[in-house]
Amino acid sequence: MRTKLLTLLILVFFGGLALLGWLGYQLFTTGFSAKAEPHALEVFMARQVRYLAIPLEHRNKANPVPVTPAVLQDGLAHFADHCATCHANDGSGRTPIGKNVYPKAPDLRERATQNMSDGELFWVIHHGIRFTAMPAWGEGDPEQDFDSWKLVHFIRHLPQLTPQELDRMKSLNPKTQHELDEAAAFDKFLQGDDSAAPAAESGHHH
Repeated sequence: MRTKLLTLLILVFFGGLALLGWLGYQLFTTGFSAKAEPHALEVFMARQVRYLAIPLEHRNKANPVPVTPAVLQDGLAHFADHCATCHANDGSGRTPIGKNVYPKAPDLRERATQNMSDGELFWVIHHGIRFTAMPAWGEGDPEQDFDSWKLVHFIRHLPQLTPQELDRMKSLNPKTQHELDEAAAFDKFLQGDDSAAPAAESGHHH
């Protein structure tokens, strides 16, 4: 028994050394650049740590919010306003921020996300993930965070997103200050303020 335990400890020790050596090599070759693509082993380890970090009772928790068309529309609006900046309206992660953080924003339509349980998705949304760009969106008591449960339903719906839904999301995305200024100038123009017209029509800004 002692021999087996000693052998296991030795394997764990040298395995740890090998892992540290590999991480050191990665840092030496890519540094701390956020542009680097995570290695498959790093992705696997990160997902295992995330899985183990979610308490079992929460991991297996069922979504308490029944899915309805109204719930999906609420989730769509919430996603467009809060999540699309990094994850894109279609969940692909192909945005300037999503492509340039480390690790990259995942494609939420793919199996790695879709195979997560509802409880796991809720936990990630409400609590966030340390050492990544994923913030904790939930506030207050998780038992009362029904908005995050609606988002879980919408994430499930992402692979079936329609062109009409994408168009609606574009109208709900946060506006830049330049876009807000242009909209305000256009409103003034419609109200009869001709001096606002050039600012609204001009494509130049600094």
